[in-house]
Formats: sequence, structure tokens, C-alpha cells
Amino acid sequence: MTAFAHSSVLLAEVLEHLEPRPGAVYVDCTLGGAGHARAVLEASAPDGRLIGIDRDPSALAAAREVLAEAADRVTFVHGRFGDVADHLATLGIARVDGFVVDLGVSSPQLDRADRGFSFMKEGPLDMRMDPTTGQTALELLRDLTIDELGDVLRDYGEERYHRKIARVIKDAIRADTIATTLDLAKLVATCIPMFEQRKSRIHPATRTFQALRIAVNAELDEIEKFLAVFPDLLEPGGRCVVISFHSLEDRLVKHRFRDLAWTSSLPPRLAREAGERVEAVCTPIARKVVATDEETATNPRARSARLRACERTSAPNLPAQSRP
Repeated sequence: MTAFAHSSVLLAEVLEHLEPRPGAVYVDCTLGGAGHARAVLEASAPDGRLIGIDRDPSALAAAREVLAEAADRVTFVHGRFGDVADHLATLGIARVDGFVVDLGVSSPQLDRADRGFSFMKEGPLDMRMDPTTGQTALELLRDLTIDELGDVLRDYGEERYHRKIARVIKDAIRADTIATTLDLAKLVATCIPMFEQRKSRIHPATRTFQALRIAVNAELDEIEKFLAVFPDLLEPGGRCVVISFHSLEDRLVKHRFRDLAWTSSLPPRLAREAGERVEAVCTPIARKVVATDEETATNPRARSARLRACERTSAPNLPAQSRP
């Protein structure tokens, strides 16, 4: 079997808030090891359908094996979940009954040194979720200016020492002394004061690696693209469940769900004349669900997981022109 073992976080909570049922159509936007997908297929048996999207070919190969028994009810799509509207249009599907989105990098990607995601394993500076296309992390480091790299580390990694790290990395690039993940991790560690390292619970290169991974894969752009289109792809009563792992992701989801629940404070007639919403497009059904102590004890990755979910109403998705 393809080596892509992965423990799906908040599995029970996903099922609770998605409410899969027979005859419905669901999309797992980040198929990964197919743990969520398998549970959704089981809950929607015997005739529920699932579209599984992933940009990582090795994840898709593993998912095909995991879901082999339900293969007649699954459609696999190699691509980005931000393009979900295009994927569904290609399949001739106008609307679905639910979305599951498990954001971020998966455990197998971190565990394989050759993928270049981990600062604990020697590997190439790659970090691409789809290794068949796009720019590697090392190529990105070569192309960015010091200021641009500093902005990436600040905006995507929330790294306090972003300017210093950017200068040191660019010096190493010019001297051709950086080629691997461990090279980068050691370099970053020299930029973080020792007293900061002693009091921190995370590796000094954590924020830098997160920032570069997000930049290489345009992760926040993908999230924003999905959040912009998913309401129009949901049937009334359909649900969207999103799991995020850091504040940048969670903030985008929280704000979008909040905006979709907003309605005008004007009387209905005046609101309609002003082109504002009278009814919410989506209503929240889970604002911030976290893993239980039992789950985090067996799956440490679940500690930072945050689940949010909303349900599509029958209201049209009109722009909110005068939102305060």
C-alpha cells in the first residue's frame, strides 16, 4: 500500500456537523489519507457520493487504495481545492450537499524527508504539496529580495525576527551555502536569541518553515478562493466544515463565515432596495470546536486544530454593500 498513513483529526466532530446522509453528494477538498472521506462514505451509504480533491499525487494514490471498496461512489480529482467550482463544473455538478476542508500540511508530507517540509529531517528545500509543478522553496528563496522575504516571514509565519532571518538567508543564498532543510533550520536558529529559544516550546525554525510552505503553495490564496465560491455550490441545508491549524487560516474562515451570516439592519424593503441582505447566506453551526483531551493524547497534531462549520440557507448570495 502507498505510504501515506495519516490520522484524521476531529473525525467524530466532522461527522456530527456535516451530517452525511444517503443519496447526498459531498466534497472532501483536501483528501489526504482519506480518513474523513472514508467516514463520510460509510455514513452516507449505500448511495452517497464523494468527490475527493488533492493536489498531491501520492495522496490520491493512497486514497484510491483506502477507498477501494467504495470506488464506485468516489470521483478523484488531482487539483487545487480553490478551483472547486471548475472541478465540479467539469463533472457536471451544479451543487453539492457538503464540503469538508482539512487545511495545512499532512503528516506523511512532513514525515518524508524528500518532500522538504520538515526542519527535523535532511531533505531538499522543496515544500511543494504538488511536486509535479510550481516553484520549490529554494527557488523562491533565490528569487525574493530581502524585503520580500522578510514580508513573507512576517505575514505568513508571524516571525518576530523576520528581517534578520531574511538577511542571513539571502547572504547564504549568495554564498551558495544553503541547499537542504537542515541547512535552513540551522541558519534560522542562529538568528533567534538563545533566551527566546530557551523559553519557547517550538523549534526556532518553525515559523520560517511555515511561512515558506504557505508561500510556496499559495495556501492562503487557495483558502480565500474556496471561501469566495463555496456558498453558491451548496444546496440549501448543505454544510461546510473547515478544520484549520493556525491563526492565519482560522481568521480567514471565521471572518468569511461571519460575513455570510450578516444581514442588513435596515427594514426588509429598504434593504432590498439598497441591494443588501435580508437573510443570511449561511448560518454558523459550530464556531470553534477543539479536540478532546483523549484525541490529543493519541494524536498530538490535533492540539492546534480548530473546526468551524456553517449551513447554507435558501437566501441568494447578494453582496453586502454597506456592512459596518
